[in-house]
Amino acid sequence: MPVTSQLLRALPRNKVLASTLLPCQLQSHVVSITQRPASSRPSHMWQSHQHSRSFQTACALHSYILTPPQVNSILKANEYSFKVPEFDGKNVSSVMGFESNQLPANAPIEDRRSAATCLQTRGMLLGVFDGHAGCACAQALSERLFYYIAVSLLPHDTLCELEAAVENGRALSPILQWHKHPNDYFSREAQMLYFRSLRTYWQELIDLTSPGEIPETREALLSAFKRLDSDISLEAQVGDPSAFLHYWVLRVAFSGATACVAHIDGSDLYIANSGDARAVLGVQEEDGSFTAHTLSNDHNAQNEDEVSRIRGEHPPSEKKTVIRQDRLLGLLMPFRAFGDVKFKWSIELQKRVLESGPDQLHENEHTKFIPPSYHTPPYLTAEPEITHHKLRPQDRFLVIGSDGLWETLHRQEVVRIVGEYVTGVHQRQPLKVGGYRVTLGEMQGLLEERKAHLSSAFEDQNVATHLMRHAVGNNEFGTVDHERLSKMLSLPEELARMYRDDITIIVTHLNPHVIGAQSRDVPS
Repeated sequence: MPVTSQLLRALPRNKVLASTLLPCQLQSHVVSITQRPASSRPSHMWQSHQHSRSFQTACALHSYILTPPQVNSILKANEYSFKVPEFDGKNVSSVMGFESNQLPANAPIEDRRSAATCLQTRGMLLGVFDGHAGCACAQALSERLFYYIAVSLLPHDTLCELEAAVENGRALSPILQWHKHPNDYFSREAQMLYFRSLRTYWQELIDLTSPGEIPETREALLSAFKRLDSDISLEAQVGDPSAFLHYWVLRVAFSGATACVAHIDGSDLYIANSGDARAVLGVQEEDGSFTAHTLSNDHNAQNEDEVSRIRGEHPPSEKKTVIRQDRLLGLLMPFRAFGDVKFKWSIELQKRVLESGPDQLHENEHTKFIPPSYHTPPYLTAEPEITHHKLRPQDRFLVIGSDGLWETLHRQEVVRIVGEYVTGVHQRQPLKVGGYRVTLGEMQGLLEERKAHLSSAFEDQNVATHLMRHAVGNNEFGTVDHERLSKMLSLPEELARMYRDDITIIVTHLNPHVIGAQSRDVPS
C-alpha cells in the first residue's frame, strides 16, 4: 500500500465540538475545519467511528521527508525518565522507575502528565491528563490533583501538624517530590489560589476525621478527585480580584480533562480513572511472552455500563437525547471528566458567571452556547472508577496512556512492544500481510525490512519513545515504516490533529524481586 494511503487510513475524532470551545482555543480548531477539502464532512467525521480511507489532501501528498535524526529529535523532545534511588546497593521499592513521553497533535498540546513520590506517606503517583476544549483544565490537574490525593492520604495527626505549621508561619514539610520534565509547566500566578483551596480541604478533613485515624487509599482517591472538581467549579463561580486569575479559573472550568492516575505502594496498585485514558499491566507468562491486563474501563459510549448509568440518572423523556451519536448530549465523547461546567452547571448559573466574567468571555458568542436538550444537569461527573490490583512478580510494567495511544495500537500490541524492549527478547510473530496479495520478491523485501528493523529496535533509550515510534510509524505489517513516520511528523499543525490525537505515555517498571519478597512476607 502506498505510504500516502497508509497515512490517510484513519482519522481521529475530536472529543468536543468546536462550538463549546473558549475563544483562546477557537482559532486553531476552526482553521483545521475550514481547511478540510470540500468533499469531507466535518460533522460526520467528528461523530463517526468509521475510519475513512478515501480522504485526500494536497498537504499530505506534499509532506516533507524528514531524516532519521530529525525524526528522532521530534520524538525525543519531551522524553523523561526517573530511576528510584537504591539504598545499600538495593532497590527496596516495588517501582524501579518510569519513562514517559509526549507527542503533540494539537497546538499547543492538550495532554499533560505528572509523576511524584509521596513524602509524608508511602508510594508513588503517576498520571495522564487528556484535555479537551483547550489545555487549561489538564494543566490545572497536572499541578493540583496529586496534592489533593497526598493530603487525602495523610493521617489525622499529620493533617493537624500541617495546619499548625501554616497557622504559626513555620515552613511546611514537603508533601510531594515531583519528577518533571523541564517542559512540564507550573503556573506560578495561580499557586496561592491553589494553596488556599487545598488548605480549606485539609481543614475539612481534620474536622471529619479522628485522632489516630488513617485513611484508606480507595476513599482517599475518590475524595481527592471529587473535591478538586468541586473546587474548580467553585473558583470559577467566585472569581478572583486579579483579572488574569479570574480569566484563568474560567478557562479551567469551561475546558475539560480526563484523568487516569496510578498509586503504587508496595504490592498495592490502585488505578483511579475518570474518562478514556487507560492503564494496562504487562504480565510476563512462563514462556516469556507478555499479555495485557487492563486495569481501567473507558468511560464512553462503548461502555454499556456507562451508557446505562447516564440514562438512569435522567428522566425517561431524555433517553434519546442524553446520548446521541455516541456523545454526551451529542457533543462530548468522554462520559466522565473534570471541568466541563457547560455539562454540569444550570443554564442560569452559566449565564450569571459569563456575564460577570472578563470581556474575553462574555463578548464571544461561543461561550454562551448551551448544549442541546439541556434539561436536568449535571450530565457529567469527575468521580473516578477505582481498581485495586495486588502486584505479583510476573507483573513487569504498567502503561498509562492517553487515548491517542490506544486509538493507534491495540493493548496487546502495546504490551508486546514494551515487553520485547524491556527483556531484549523478540517474540517473532508470523509475518502478516493483512489480506494483500504479495509476490515472493515483495515477501523477501518485507522479511529483510523486518530484519533491519530488529537490528535497530533499541536505538531509543526511552521505552515510551520506542512505543510512540510504533504508534505513529507502524504500517499494516506491524513494523515501523520510516517514510510513514516522517510524513506523520511533518504534517503542519493545522492538519496533524486530523490524523491523530495528542499522545502521552508513562511506562512504569516494576521490581519483581521486591514484589515477590513482599508477597511472601504477607501472613496467610
